[in-house]
Amino acid sequence: MKTYVLHPDSVRELFNSVAPRYDLLCRLLSLRRDVYWRKRAVREIKGCEGPILDVATGTGDIAIEIIRQGRGDRRVIGVDFSEPMLREAREKLLKRSLLSVIDLGLGDALTLPFRDDIFHASFIAFGLRNILKKEAALSEMVRVTKKGGKVVIMEFTFPEKGLMNRLYSSYFMNILPRVGGLISGDRGAYAYLPRSVSHFQSPEIYRDLAGKAGLENITSTDLTFGIASIITGTKKGP
Repeated sequence: MKTYVLHPDSVRELFNSVAPRYDLLCRLLSLRRDVYWRKRAVREIKGCEGPILDVATGTGDIAIEIIRQGRGDRRVIGVDFSEPMLREAREKLLKRSLLSVIDLGLGDALTLPFRDDIFHASFIAFGLRNILKKEAALSEMVRVTKKGGKVVIMEFTFPEKGLMNRLYSSYFMNILPRVGGLISGDRGAYAYLPRSVSHFQSPEIYRDLAGKAGLENITSTDLTFGIASIITGTKKGP
């Protein structure tokens, strides 16, 4: 299979262009399943308080859900490489009075600007497929997470077989780029999405990456017939 590669600067430009309508498109194109997916992913760190990192935070939905499910001691730092996406996130936080518990900043997943072992958990939701050096990015997340802390990946996958596989593949490769492009005004961004996912179809691939990055006790959970998955691992101790 030929690998689809897009330069990081080009990926950034794609996300910059769709930022104002990103949330609308996510809700529409997932039939609002993305709302449940985030709630389910954040439950992976139930009982975990203290500082939590959200890599590729986008418009801040995972960061907001982390705070919503916490008991009041949680703090989140969200980093993203797209300033327009972060502007959308800041507007949300201002409306919800969450600027005191969620900090946002530009950041590169490959060189996170944090010391070792400071976060109680780390997340990346629908962002890993956009990073060329995926194992390096996960290794950075592991580095800044405390020993015994959790690293959570949520990403699109494909149902392995059967009717759902055929239906979803047709939707993802044909309908999604057209609808997304019509609403966002940038069909290129939503043509890129299925190509970026198609080379990482299986949760097993993400589990393997998580293990190589230094996680143990790795589990995966299928979401909505396998069209997305949550992969969770624990940072190894001494």
